[in-house]
Amino acid sequence: MSIGNFDFDEPIDRRAVPALKTHPLVLGADGDHLFPAGVADMDFKAPPPVLDALSRRVAHGVFGYEAAPDGLLPALRDWLRSRHGWAVPAEQILQAPNVLNALSMAVNLFTREGDGIIVQPPVFFDFFDIIAENKRALVTHPLVLEDGRYRMDFEALEQLAAEPRTRMLLLCNPHNPVGRVWTRDELARLGEICRAHDVLVVADEIHADLVFPGHTYTPFAAVSDADARNSITCVSPAKTFNIPACSAAFTIIPDALRRTKFQAENSRLNVNKNNAFASVAMEAAYREGGPWLDAVLDYIGGNSGSNRALVRERLADVPGVELIEPEGTTLLWLDFRGLGLDTDALTRFLRERAGWAITRGVAFGEQGRGFGRLNIACPRAQLAAALDRLAAAVLEAAPTAS
Repeated sequence: MSIGNFDFDEPIDRRAVPALKTHPLVLGADGDHLFPAGVADMDFKAPPPVLDALSRRVAHGVFGYEAAPDGLLPALRDWLRSRHGWAVPAEQILQAPNVLNALSMAVNLFTREGDGIIVQPPVFFDFFDIIAENKRALVTHPLVLEDGRYRMDFEALEQLAAEPRTRMLLLCNPHNPVGRVWTRDELARLGEICRAHDVLVVADEIHADLVFPGHTYTPFAAVSDADARNSITCVSPAKTFNIPACSAAFTIIPDALRRTKFQAENSRLNVNKNNAFASVAMEAAYREGGPWLDAVLDYIGGNSGSNRALVRERLADVPGVELIEPEGTTLLWLDFRGLGLDTDALTRFLRERAGWAITRGVAFGEQGRGFGRLNIACPRAQLAAALDRLAAAVLEAAPTAS
């Protein structure tokens, strides 16, 4: 299926390079036959303007030290303004190697060892690692699954935020892995609670551009001026344009004192250097990648004829497996609890019977036990074949999967 000038059905051999999602580190030594859907990148070529810009940069032939191009920051600001109605002053934006680096720096700078940091599981597993590696205390605020949709329990959040040791909340907006695109009202209530108890909100908004029809991404810092001052936001074109291996990230810090501390830490750690290829790729993506992104979103998450619709339709006939309807991201959260299998048995079943390699739900916290995260940013034929294998495996095992 071609959308505009883009062919997302083209099969691309990810094993031709050491791609993480097809590497033995992820699939295991015996995983060559598996459907590799556990890593959150796309199996699509980057936007043509990005490929063209990188080709021109390579043709120059000299790869010495470089400053950041003058057009990069304006390209980011124009993108945020035109795409999301978010006007961010240039002085509030700092560059970082990646979003995880920025999150870790924020934890290290604005909390102390032993301080509590709130996360909302099931949530991106690296949040847990960042908290543990910085010797902070994990404070879990589980999301509530109700009628097939996750929500925040604000009463419980108020109690956790009121604890004297709680100093920060790591927000995933949109949420990985459950696919919620938080509404303005939800973010406003979260912000009100955090401000009342002096809890800093650090928002991972790397999936901001990947939102499906009927839903709207709201930057946490755009909810109100007060929320902006009590926030650090991390954004990147990595997920948006499928360039995580050749991009960087940006932190948006409205509070001047926190921003000064962040700048000093960037300098101390020597992570404020420039990568020529990342800069070229990011500027081209933000300037010219919009049509490609629109086509990707239609292919992956359109209301009909998309990969998301395909999964919904196929799983309707698969007993024991339910789709948590996503509002954004390229990731689907699947509920396998109806199969009646424990975590290890479910992993074996998916690998050995269905030929699937997806991310185990328990990796996102205890609340993910019995679930799995599926990446649908791949050619539709590949996804359809994988769904057929899953359906056949479940139906064959139906007597034992109650």
